[in-house]
Amino acid sequence: MEAKGENDARAPLLAERRRNSVGSMRGEFVSRLPKKVLDAVDPERPSHVDFSRSKGLREGEKEYYEKQFATLRSFEEVDSIEESNVMSEEDDIAEQKQSEFAMKISNYANMILLALKIYATIKSGSIAIAASTLDSLLDLMAGGILWFTHLSMKSINVYKYPIGKLRVQPVGIIIFAAVMATLGFQVFVQAVEKLIVNETPDKLTPVQLTWLYSIMIFATVVKLALWLYCRTSGNKIVRAYAKDHYFDVVTNVVGLAAAVLGDMFYWWIDPVGAIALAVYTITNWSGTVWENAVSLVGESAPPEMLQKLTYLAIRHHPQIKRVDTVRAYTFGVLYFVEVDIELPEELPLKEAHAIGESLQIKIEELPEVERAFVHLDFECDHKPEHNILSKLPSSQP
Repeated sequence: MEAKGENDARAPLLAERRRNSVGSMRGEFVSRLPKKVLDAVDPERPSHVDFSRSKGLREGEKEYYEKQFATLRSFEEVDSIEESNVMSEEDDIAEQKQSEFAMKISNYANMILLALKIYATIKSGSIAIAASTLDSLLDLMAGGILWFTHLSMKSINVYKYPIGKLRVQPVGIIIFAAVMATLGFQVFVQAVEKLIVNETPDKLTPVQLTWLYSIMIFATVVKLALWLYCRTSGNKIVRAYAKDHYFDVVTNVVGLAAAVLGDMFYWWIDPVGAIALAVYTITNWSGTVWENAVSLVGESAPPEMLQKLTYLAIRHHPQIKRVDTVRAYTFGVLYFVEVDIELPEELPLKEAHAIGESLQIKIEELPEVERAFVHLDFECDHKPEHNILSKLPSSQP
């Protein structure tokens, strides 16, 4: 009888939980869509939409509905975690092996291409090709930095680094990007000096042009293939390699074009091309430095991520009365999450702890989350328990 009474008491909560499921929300949302949006909905996957099949939608409307469908898909991801709490360890191992293979093949390719480009620079005397060669030299150095970063993250000492060393990843990428930006500035200075000197270099011989074309085209094809391979990786270090490979494709093409056009028409095209590459390098990698630096200072997650976490928390257990606070902020590559939930005051400590711990585990199963902290309370009317203003330095001298 007691169990039956407990089930009866929970019935309204369970019904509310079902009503707020992604299936019910999606059904209600889709049923209210105008026809011009319904035409874009995939009948087999109602949370996916292709606006190329829709007519009459303005740009603002497309953006709005894309965000709504993206939110539904994020809720579906939460439900898939609830249905299967077992993470695929085999998939993680396979992805890690693929990432390490991508790093190794990138480093080997950088060694070979550096040797070839040094030869091309000596043969051509082009400053634009020299800029591309210096880029390959720094690719090799930066690749070593990223590989060391990867190995450092894998060696875990819970006593020295209690929360792991994932923050080594953005630090390594910042060093990598800073080196690349420095390269760009150095090339810029050399190109400007060549323009100031205003000396016409000797023309390239047919043999020199043949070697130049062969080496630079080969380097471009190799880098293009590596970019296509690395860009699909979920590993942020491998994506940094991918960005560098794409950058090399651009520098190789522009460098070759500047060298050949400068030899055929006006000599100053070569240093001007080098200046263009230098400005592109500085702008591109300075942005990477900023992006990764921001990830280390605790920037808040976007509203879409907070919605996803709130959806997960409010539906986690029937005893959860309210979700008081949801915070997610960067502390490296992934998010740290804080969730405050309200439980019944009379709930036994053992059961309350089980609810909080299982919610923490579930949040940490999200691919965007590194660590989660779940705080339990019996009411939500108190003042915030943490005051960051008290830690700020005084404005008075």
